[in-house]
Amino acid sequence: MVMGQDADTAAIATEMIWIMNTLLFLIGGFLVFFMAAGFAMLEGGLVRSKNVTMQMTKNVALFSLATLAYWAFGYNLMYPLGSWSVQGVLSGVFGTGVLEAVGVTLANADDASYAATGSDFFFQLMFCAATASIVSGALAERIKLWPFLFFVILLTGIIYPIQASWKWGGGFLDEGGFLDFAGSTVVHSVGGWAALTGAIILGPRIGKYKDGRVNPMPGSNLALATLGMFILWLGWFGFNGGSQLAMGSVGDIADVSRIFANTNAGAAGGAVVALILTQVLYGKPDLTMILNGALAGLVSITAEPLTPSLGMASLIGGIGGVIVVFAVPLLDKFQIDDVVGAIPVHLCAGIWGTLAVVLTNSEANLGTQIYAILVVGFFTVTTSGAVWLILKATLGIRVSEEAEITGLDVSELGMEAYPEFSKG
Repeated sequence: MVMGQDADTAAIATEMIWIMNTLLFLIGGFLVFFMAAGFAMLEGGLVRSKNVTMQMTKNVALFSLATLAYWAFGYNLMYPLGSWSVQGVLSGVFGTGVLEAVGVTLANADDASYAATGSDFFFQLMFCAATASIVSGALAERIKLWPFLFFVILLTGIIYPIQASWKWGGGFLDEGGFLDFAGSTVVHSVGGWAALTGAIILGPRIGKYKDGRVNPMPGSNLALATLGMFILWLGWFGFNGGSQLAMGSVGDIADVSRIFANTNAGAAGGAVVALILTQVLYGKPDLTMILNGALAGLVSITAEPLTPSLGMASLIGGIGGVIVVFAVPLLDKFQIDDVVGAIPVHLCAGIWGTLAVVLTNSEANLGTQIYAILVVGFFTVTTSGAVWLILKATLGIRVSEEAEITGLDVSELGMEAYPEFSKG
């Protein structure tokens, strides 16, 4: 009788672990989903009023298209489940993502030691869609809608999943010891590289750089941009916390709480450093830099949010804030026009965060981290660059000069976000 009770207890414990892990993915997933609203509000606040409707349209469309592309191709490209057509490089599993049966039992679950397939698909999709959101803001105010959306389909259905499989699908970077807990490189630098490549090919906005000078183009609504930043900060708890991938033990849930605390500290460090540094450099604090400083802090801590102390997490995030303050004007020196600062935040801070793993995780190797950064960067630049160039040669990626001056809301959509105040 006792042996039977022990078996029943063990079965219940196994089932509860599966349930709790699934719950973590679902909670983390809908927090990361809310980041879609954060990206939309941040971009809507940082573009001029004549382009706000276009940014809202792009953000709704890109998330929806990412959902379909990730279902159709991306999920199975990202998780080969041991079936590689090219070992460790390209998945041998092609086709649409498939969920478990309705009312599945633990015995018939796809992975009884992990979580429900639906929760895993949902959680991983949110990361994929976030990658496309990064590109949207950088290329704002001068890119055509449909070519951008074609790029999103290829980015989320093919480019992102292939390189993500190299780490999170058990590919060659993972086997080589590359560490990236929640995606400073796998997610953020990929979005940053794609944005950088697109910004160079697309060119700057009319009037942004003239006679060797940088002409500021203030955003339409800094209150909206601030709301977007706070929504992203909130969503990041799901982004990093959910990446623990387990909530079925005391140790796991304690680690999730540690990740939450370090994630928050990283953001705070980035914001405070940007606040102080802009005061010192410019004589006044710069809100846009402070917003991006917080986001850079979040990106910086994403590669390793578990092992740092609170002080070290704040320092790692703080260096992210430094990077943003200096990288934004550096891009302007090269006349690379990034409307919202996505490249400094997601690419530059993403590289820093990936390198910073070695400061607190004894299993990390600096050479391996650098190698992975270079591999992912080369792959993303070459593939996204090829897509941008093909789109430029076929459909054209840039709106006409007249349309850009008028604003994309009217010229591309015929619908203004602020009908009474849109002439700015």
